[in-house]
Amino acid sequence: MMFKLLKKKNHPEALMPVSGHLSELRSRIIQSLVVVALFFGIAMQKADWLLNLLRRLLPADLYFNSPAEALWVTLKVAFFAGFFVSFPYILFQIWRFISPGLAQKEKKLAIPFIIGGSLFFILGVLFCYFAVLPFALTYLIQFGIEKGIKPQIMITGYIDFVLKFMLAFGLIFILPVALVLLGRAGIVSSAWLARNRKYALLINSIVSAILTPTPDLFNMILMMVPLMILYEAGIWGIRLFGEAQSKTIKGSGNNSTV
Repeated sequence: MMFKLLKKKNHPEALMPVSGHLSELRSRIIQSLVVVALFFGIAMQKADWLLNLLRRLLPADLYFNSPAEALWVTLKVAFFAGFFVSFPYILFQIWRFISPGLAQKEKKLAIPFIIGGSLFFILGVLFCYFAVLPFALTYLIQFGIEKGIKPQIMITGYIDFVLKFMLAFGLIFILPVALVLLGRAGIVSSAWLARNRKYALLINSIVSAILTPTPDLFNMILMMVPLMILYEAGIWGIRLFGEAQSKTIKGSGNNSTV
């Protein structure tokens, strides 16, 4: 079986079978993991400093209940740090994998995709660290204390909560960049996105439920609100940076603009 998209664009990769694309994907993943491993080794040298950065967010003491727990937490923090720093290279590898199936004008979006995606990812991580997590942790700890419950937080659960939240916010902050690039490629338009806000709200609710470390209403709202703001930012970004000529979808007797 061949990839029809590549056939239509008359790329040399059109003759590549599925096994060839899987081999290419494996190669991209391995290269990304090598870079992540490199930065993981560097991050291990600063693991104590990184761990202290995360600990200072919590208005309570941390505990561990197994001999190896502190070691595994240190490794986990270093690995995530390596992943965060490697993210621009990972985006580059993603682009290299999908670029053979793109038209020439779409390939010109490589630099905006990598630079914009990396900057917004970093912005999302920083926004989570400085704005979302301090508020969320203070509220959640205080909520328990007001119920007469003393906090005795295990370090593994805490670090998992913090790292997953930071990763989730880094990923959702790429949304405006993705929407602007799709608009520039003529795949979506600002008018179409504006008309489908209600569907975007539904999808954002599902995404928030999946990405939040603990899928409760409070944490979902903390993520849903920025998601909808980012969605609106994507609409205005398309209008600001210009959008390609809208495509027309033919329905049964009617035409609708996308």
